Amino acid sequence: MAEGIQRADISASDVHSLHKRVKDAFQAFDYEMNNTVDVREITTIIYSLGCFPSQKDIHEFIAELEEDHTGSVHLDKFLPVMTNVLMEHKFPSIPEDVLIQAFEVLDKDSKGYLDSEEMVELMTKEGESFTQDEMTEMLMALADHERRIYYKDIICQLTFDQEI
Repeated sequence: MAEGIQRADISASDVHSLHKRVKDAFQAFDYEMNNTVDVREITTIIYSLGCFPSQKDIHEFIAELEEDHTGSVHLDKFLPVMTNVLMEHKFPSIPEDVLIQAFEVLDKDSKGYLDSEEMVELMTKEGESFTQDEMTEMLMALADHERRIYYKDIICQLTFDQEI
């Protein structure tokens, strides 16, 4: 089994599946293809894995992983730590039905999507607000060519199987 993973109820195939999912998420932001990402990408990677930690948890997580304050995180450090986070449910996830309900509340006209402008307004002014860079990155990943976010299509990207 991988380093840091000691749960007996997790099969080797479950660990392999988690490793693949974590690697895939990480590599999506490894623009130089050197198994390293900019530390600023870590929050997005964590969110893409269905985890929604507090800003404090994110800062602590990054401090544990960052390469000598270089602004980089290497896959070799990220993989075992993030796999452990997922297996131990250290960062809260949000069930699919709750996410859909939340989007439906925001979708006042029941269109099945949110306009990018609406999303930016909400995400930069409410709760633990996103930065403009985070919003730009999120919209590039989620919005279609008409700048619409069809939330039911992306919910599966934001949820994680709690049985693993």
